[in-house]
Amino acid sequence: MLDKSHQEDFRTSFVREPAVLRHHPALVLNADYRPLSYYPLSLWPWQEAIKAVFLDRVIILAEYEEVVRSQRAAFRIPSVVVLKEYVRPQKRVAFTRFNLFLRDEFCCQYCGAKGELTFDHVLPRSRGGITSWENVVAACSPCNLRKANKLLRQSGLSLCRPPRQPTAEEMQQVGRRFPPNHLHQSWMDFLYWDAELDA
Repeated sequence: MLDKSHQEDFRTSFVREPAVLRHHPALVLNADYRPLSYYPLSLWPWQEAIKAVFLDRVIILAEYEEVVRSQRAAFRIPSVVVLKEYVRPQKRVAFTRFNLFLRDEFCCQYCGAKGELTFDHVLPRSRGGITSWENVVAACSPCNLRKANKLLRQSGLSLCRPPRQPTAEEMQQVGRRFPPNHLHQSWMDFLYWDAELDA
């Protein structure tokens, strides 16, 4: 039996592009039938999904056509599972390079360019700036080089929007606009059922 901390890890640890998710990943929904996370999308390798079924932690909502076999039985691989116990969403957003780019919607915050990004301290570290949500933005290389260690007003650049710490809810909303490369048809009803309908 897993202890409480391992149960939390088992239910909420998701990864973006591991090799084990290339074939038949399962979309994991919270007990309220919403994905636990949109970016990274809450996916388990099929082996974890089957394990969770046998541990009676999830209910299968949809399955792939493909079957896996044990010595005694055959099972269709789950494509959507829902947790039996509700997991409280995380309130704090970790300050990581990826989350910073996601907050800034993968755009340079000076010129709006997309593509190869780095990050920039609005108030340069050489002038006392700190590495924080409120002082770091996504930037393309040309804008980063142009700004260098100058103050914003000295560089001739301006910010698209002032940087600030995002809420978990804001990050979920942004994440929904950047779906992963592969979305199985059986996931669609569960990914977007709570989105506003067009008038």
